[in-house]
Amino acid sequence: MKPVTNLNVTQNVAMITLDNVPNKIDLIASIFNEVANHGINIDMISQTAPYKGSINLSFSLDEENVPKAISALSKFKKEIPHLRIDIVSGLSKLSIFGEAMKDIPGVAASLFTTLAEAGVELKMVTTSEVDISYLIDQKDEEKAVQIIKERFDLK
Repeated sequence: MKPVTNLNVTQNVAMITLDNVPNKIDLIASIFNEVANHGINIDMISQTAPYKGSINLSFSLDEENVPKAISALSKFKKEIPHLRIDIVSGLSKLSIFGEAMKDIPGVAASLFTTLAEAGVELKMVTTSEVDISYLIDQKDEEKAVQIIKERFDLK
């Protein structure tokens, strides 16, 4: 059974990172509620482990929603004095899927190795048992897709 059976690409993706967010679930919930109230659909979410009571929170969204997201998040600057908002645009999301991933060790290791050998820098990674998604620079998309397809014998 093949560990990877499908590769999807989403273009025109941006990533927003909130640095120095107090690790309080009600605050984190209010951040996501504010973004949702501005009509913004977010996709990948990554949170660092707490360090000295703070976390970094990153999420991806469609590039066209960045101005609305900045507007939504700006209200938290007053509440969180040391908050820093970083935005990276010009990204593509690669979603690698395979039902057998959950039963075959080393798929993530192979994907990381394959991308490293091609010099593809990762901006964010999220996983489930059967899916690994990577945010990469759009300029690396074609190269990354090609090497993943070759490595996992995808059409």
